[in-house]
Amino acid sequence: MVLRLNIDQIELATRDWICKVQIVEISRPRESLDKKCTFQNLILEDEEECQIKAVMYSDEIEQYADKLKLLHTYLISTAKVKVSPTSYGKPIDKLYWILDKETVIAEIKPSHTVEKSLPLPTKLNITTFDRIPHLMVDSAAEIDILAIVLRCGPQKNAGRSHHRCREITLCDNQKNQFLFTLWEDFGEIEGHEIASQMATAADLLVILGRSIGISTYHGLSLQTRYNSTVRVNPNYPQAVALMNWAKENKTALLSCPSEKTSTSSSTAPMIVSTGAQQLLSIAEISSAPSMGVLSVDAQMAILDEFQDFCVLECSGCKQKKRTKDRKDFDCPKCKRTTALVPRCSFQIDLLDNTGTTTASISAELGEKLLSMTAEDIFEITCTKRQSLSLNHVHEMWSDRLFDIQLSKSSWASSNTTHATLSILSYMEKQHAPHTTTDRTSKKIKPLEISEVEVTATTTAAGSSNAPPKFEPPTPAKKV
Repeated sequence: MVLRLNIDQIELATRDWICKVQIVEISRPRESLDKKCTFQNLILEDEEECQIKAVMYSDEIEQYADKLKLLHTYLISTAKVKVSPTSYGKPIDKLYWILDKETVIAEIKPSHTVEKSLPLPTKLNITTFDRIPHLMVDSAAEIDILAIVLRCGPQKNAGRSHHRCREITLCDNQKNQFLFTLWEDFGEIEGHEIASQMATAADLLVILGRSIGISTYHGLSLQTRYNSTVRVNPNYPQAVALMNWAKENKTALLSCPSEKTSTSSSTAPMIVSTGAQQLLSIAEISSAPSMGVLSVDAQMAILDEFQDFCVLECSGCKQKKRTKDRKDFDCPKCKRTTALVPRCSFQIDLLDNTGTTTASISAELGEKLLSMTAEDIFEITCTKRQSLSLNHVHEMWSDRLFDIQLSKSSWASSNTTHATLSILSYMEKQHAPHTTTDRTSKKIKPLEISEVEVTATTTAAGSSNAPPKFEPPTPAKKV
């Protein structure tokens, strides 16, 4: 007997079942990371709006090419049911289906008198732009977004790794903007489609991005990932409403493209705005929420001049490795032989009149700050085993106060919750008054959520209300 079930009723051991579903997302065929096969992802939705991912591989893609269509309804019988892998992000369900030659798929035509096609989908699990800064940056989390496309850049090669990409600027109905990087074939195919339509369309485009990653590339930004899909002007009520809003506000949106964009001659552009962040003192950071974006006015210094200043990471998945050997290796995540490339990454000390703390800075933002590339840093610190000369950095920061945007994230270990700070952007604010600081003053230890009180750094001279000045540290001799 064949059981008529909904998606959430079908388990690994379920046999002889049939399920009525609509295809609400279908990606283009893509090559696997190991280059051994071609696959195509689909998202299926049943009558109760429960969703599951389905996958087809090489032969089945061609077999079903003319049969499986977006927004069409089908009766699917006995697809293979597997446990969803988490290697490439958080799945939409604990299980997924494989549609192979033994799967029975019957389309429900609009003219069918017994089985009716499912209505157009309305369910979207969208993450709004104002929530993105409060999510964990560079984690495995993936989000779905619905946004207006303001600008679309050309295809280019990015940074030292020369990965192909295309950068587009997205906007929501609150005029918050994010940079969205389409990597590799996403830039070539979906990016080309977006650029072509923008060149001819009278109205602004709206895109639906699924399984989108959050990154610190060019500040806090968005990027495609392995399982991402990007669709232009999708037929959802939410998308139609956003298209209408964009049409009504097109002139205002395009006439003020940099209204909420933070730029500086000393920092990489940060095309992101999610409303004004509350300005905190260093001492208040510990009691701030465990995750989110914070703003501080502080001076900057590098007290640890003997740190590495760069790490090696996989050129494909960007996973950091402890080694200093740049030989090619077999990456278990990418499932292929790949190269290790250096990425700038180091610690900066932040100080105001309430205390000091340490934050990390990385990638292009760190390179611009040091005025050297990650390749140069690796050559000096790892190949030649020399210390970086930072005199130009200390001189640049002398008597300067910066408006700094930080990302705070947390993790737990041994019943203790820790927190770290990462610099998303910095911009010179004003010249700080001439004061002096005791270089040996104790820094605040790494942030812990359980800490309530932060010991303020004392000043040797000058007004207690003035931000103290960092002097270039005297390097300690290497042991």
